[in-house]
Amino acid sequence: MKKLLGIILTLASVAAIAAATGYAVFALVSKGAKLDESKLTDYSRTITVCDARGDEIADASLEAKRGSVSVKQLKEYTVNAFIASEDREFYRHRGLNYKRMIKALIADVTSRSFSQGASTISQQLIKNTHLTGDKTIKRKLTEIKLTKTLERWYSKDEILEMYLNTIYFGHNCYGLEGAARFYFGVPAEELTLSQSAALAGLIASPNNYSPFNDAEKCLKRRDIVLKAMLDCGFIDEKEYGSARKERLDAAPRKGEDGTEDYISAVFAELERLGLDHYGLLDGGKVVTYLDKELQKLIDDTEADCDFAAVVTSQQGGVKAYRSDIGGAKRQPGSTIKPLLVYAPAIEEKLICPATKIADEKVDFGGYTPANHDGKFHGYISAAEALAKSYNVPAVKTLNALTLAKAEDYARRLGIPLEEEDKNLALALGGMSRGLTLEQLCEKYRAFAGGGAYSPTAFIKEVTAKDGSVLYRAPAGRIAVFSQGTASLTNEMLCKAVTDGTAKRLGGRGYDVAAKTGTCGNATGNTDAYCIAYTSADCMGVWLGSADNERLKISGGDCCNVINGLLDKLYACSPPPALDRESGTTESEIDGEEYAKNNRIVLADPVAPKLSVIKIRTLYGCEPTERSERFSHPTIKKPQIKAQNGKVFIELCHTKYYAYIIKRRDESGDSVIYEGPWQQITEDVPHGKATYSVTPYYSGGDKKYYGDEIFLPEICLSAESSPRQTPPDIVRRDWVND
Repeated sequence: MKKLLGIILTLASVAAIAAATGYAVFALVSKGAKLDESKLTDYSRTITVCDARGDEIADASLEAKRGSVSVKQLKEYTVNAFIASEDREFYRHRGLNYKRMIKALIADVTSRSFSQGASTISQQLIKNTHLTGDKTIKRKLTEIKLTKTLERWYSKDEILEMYLNTIYFGHNCYGLEGAARFYFGVPAEELTLSQSAALAGLIASPNNYSPFNDAEKCLKRRDIVLKAMLDCGFIDEKEYGSARKERLDAAPRKGEDGTEDYISAVFAELERLGLDHYGLLDGGKVVTYLDKELQKLIDDTEADCDFAAVVTSQQGGVKAYRSDIGGAKRQPGSTIKPLLVYAPAIEEKLICPATKIADEKVDFGGYTPANHDGKFHGYISAAEALAKSYNVPAVKTLNALTLAKAEDYARRLGIPLEEEDKNLALALGGMSRGLTLEQLCEKYRAFAGGGAYSPTAFIKEVTAKDGSVLYRAPAGRIAVFSQGTASLTNEMLCKAVTDGTAKRLGGRGYDVAAKTGTCGNATGNTDAYCIAYTSADCMGVWLGSADNERLKISGGDCCNVINGLLDKLYACSPPPALDRESGTTESEIDGEEYAKNNRIVLADPVAPKLSVIKIRTLYGCEPTERSERFSHPTIKKPQIKAQNGKVFIELCHTKYYAYIIKRRDESGDSVIYEGPWQQITEDVPHGKATYSVTPYYSGGDKKYYGDEIFLPEICLSAESSPRQTPPDIVRRDWVND
């Protein structure tokens, strides 16, 4: 018994010493930390956001649009949505939830990290208004000390009210009042149960759960909050079911100077970068790539449907941005063809721009792609197929490339594919989730960038109140294609401007490459695109319907907007030419073989210039077979026939060749014709005769002869010959015949 008592006393002593030590450490580490009441209620604090010139963007200010709410004016379910989602024990604890803290501590020790939260609403308020986002023990202990002070000084309703007026909801919205008006166009006191749950669900990751970026994720998150409210007894089954059926109908509200979309994207990027929104409120500065004049141009653009546009430098900086559908991802349509079909096929040495592909009816196990014009066009080059956006050649090329290879290039480009995307319809942009417009432009920059692209960025630099740099956009690039593939794709997409679906962008006197695309059917399109780029900039325009309504829109309509952007960008000076040659080789091929037989064969060295076509291929992929069409002329065997005492020799039509036609009979050899092609050559031989034809090509002062071709022997009968001997009527035996 004494031994057991000793053990208990020893353990108690150790616990007391540990507690005393812990308290001493807590007091030492958190010494000097004081609660600043002004930070809890000063809703005018803001982050300074500047354009590329360093001028402040007025619409980034929070003070004018922030507003504040009173807990007493809110619907009960609105308050309960945040309680259920963030801190179910809020009205029962004294600022700290020790059970959650112990669980989080165990998880941190197990994972050897300091990533678990376990923060109550009171702790979050302190962290957001007084502390940085650093995950350190000192910060956590300071947070605990200030939270305990907060709970002593303020009532629960006061704490909750200050929390709701300072929390970040994404898209540059701080505070529930501003968020309610931005997302749903109503004051916070008029929010429905469904809307309240959606806003409460945003807090964990505003950019990730924003209805403008991913409506499906937002709805799933809303439903999680509604289920939490049901579990807490805040709502009943009927209210739960009714709220789940309610559509959100969120629509972003535009700012006065038109930069609201751009600013929202800036703050979304801040979140992705892991930079502390709340810490920056105290004098932080964000410098962007915004060009106000370009921004005004796209904001002044009028459209009869949903509209989006983005302009970036080739280094990835976003100069202007507008999106009526937020950051929603859409199917890319034919704009995917260069990225996942033609450029990969060139890189894998399957094709070059001149490769002929049969545009014909084809069935891939029940999948029968058709062209937008409802026609088939026979053998056409890959360059023409891409420029005119024919579907059948694209699907055929993807089939030859293989879906596995296309998936590999999608991975390199950072294009996520779902399992259901991995079929031949991928060649036409058939994707379950799709891409945002800025993501599409990002991938296209690889072509002007020699095969590599820089990630899209709205933020150039972030500095703290003291001027120290917290972040600077990296200069790195992601390599995807070789320089040669990029050059050849540039050439193909320039052809789309000069002779394809993007012809409305042509005639500018400088290189513009572009690709259009649509998603829809014969009744209309839900999406229309034009992605265009020069050596200096890349721009994209999307027109469509967020609700997938069929509209009479096309890629050509998007080109009209691009034209205005090009006029503005290059009003003073044109951009340098796009690189269409580096990493490639120019070859001269036989034009007739290419035109008639769809073959790429090197031209004969002595061929006339008019018979030669120049093409480009990847360096090392030049054609090796060489034509001898002129140094050793070859023709189809001529036809010969006899009729009415004459011989007729028919030659197949050939350009550039001349012919020697000889007759050999009992009197010897003789040339009956020498000269350029003529379809029929006639002759009247004496009895049996053999004819031969020898093609030749005159190259300058030299003649190049082909093989002598001997034709079947001809023997004209006496009856049919005009030179036969008259019958002997004197000696003929008329009686016995």
